[in-house]
Amino acid sequence: MEIYLLRHGLAIEHGTPGFENDSARPLTTKGINQLKKVSAAMAAIDLEFDLILSSPLLRAKETAEIVAKKLKLKKRLKFSDTLAPGKEVKFLIAHLQKIKPAPKKILLVGHEPFLSELVSLLVTGSLQLQMDFKKAGLCKLETEKLSAGKCAALAWLLTPKQMKLMR
Repeated sequence: MEIYLLRHGLAIEHGTPGFENDSARPLTTKGINQLKKVSAAMAAIDLEFDLILSSPLLRAKETAEIVAKKLKLKKRLKFSDTLAPGKEVKFLIAHLQKIKPAPKKILLVGHEPFLSELVSLLVTGSLQLQMDFKKAGLCKLETEKLSAGKCAALAWLLTPKQMKLMR
């Protein structure tokens, strides 16, 4: 199984007047443009997914929709509260294990520090791994069998600047 993790793009700052509700913070114009470039890079390396699963918060939802549109995978886009901030990684893993048939390639769109914690748990078996997961950054993990512990290898972690060179 290939698990791709995409952090949402640049969004309106937390606490901005008119956007006090964290779940309703949209992407900025710069964030939208950045994600269009990231999506183009994803298309350039022929990424395709059986499922795109996103946090339902607006900035992640918009991120997932931009990618799904560029990759022509809108029908494979779903949303799950298990990717929302404040959730525990084990609930996402349990949710993923229940999906039948199990996807071979999945894109998870979410937030920090959740995505880094997921990488840490799956790669090291603990939450001790420190990483700098940039907004609109993309990570690839590979695993034979998904479990709530050390089960995956980190294939790569790309920043938006690195993906800009791939288009």
